[in-house]
Amino acid sequence: MAELSGARPAATITRIPVVIVDDDALVRAGLRMILAGASDIEIVGEASDGIQALDVVATAAPRVVLMDIRMPRRDGLEATRLLLESQRQSARLRPASVIVLTTFDTDELVLEALRIGASGFLLKDTPPERLVQAVRDVAAGHPILSPSVTAQLIARVSSVDDTRRGAALARLDVLTEREREVAIAVGRGMSNAEISGELFMSVSTVKTHVSRLLAKLGADNRVQIALTVHDAGLT
Repeated sequence: MAELSGARPAATITRIPVVIVDDDALVRAGLRMILAGASDIEIVGEASDGIQALDVVATAAPRVVLMDIRMPRRDGLEATRLLLESQRQSARLRPASVIVLTTFDTDELVLEALRIGASGFLLKDTPPERLVQAVRDVAAGHPILSPSVTAQLIARVSSVDDTRRGAALARLDVLTEREREVAIAVGRGMSNAEISGELFMSVSTVKTHVSRLLAKLGADNRVQIALTVHDAGLT
């Protein structure tokens, strides 16, 4: 093993295993070329539709999946739902996180993917450096889509039927009044610091409330909190 500069012994570099799912071979090739330029990322598999994707992910065990939202046979939304469900039922310690790929930032399917647990979305014309950083962030457990961006996306494309609104209101019923206030603030795209100033509480207290919201709502991240608040008609 080659040593790093200086006297310290070399450290093992852990590469992020990634699977690319897209029905367009040219798009897959472009993504592969971009990610191959990062020394800490490794492409461990590719799939051309949502059916093939589940088999590839099961075999390759990636940390991150780049998932096209619109594909033949089984689209990225259904593939993401099945993938995340199977991982929740398994004992896998490091499940794959999904970044949804889309051509248009007003795609209604993107919101659905976020609701079921995708870690964020990227446009297919995202600059290479941002794509690479998004993979790194998601691999580290950080959603790449901020609540403020989610709020903008919601405002552009989302409509909510009565069934979804009723389900969201029922989920929010378990919250205390203070937790509900924090949830609405998250739904408005506010940061912890902004919520602290708005609701006159310390940032650490805000963080505690957000952690409770995640647990009570069964949410994976703040984006899902924001979507629940929106679905309830509270933003």
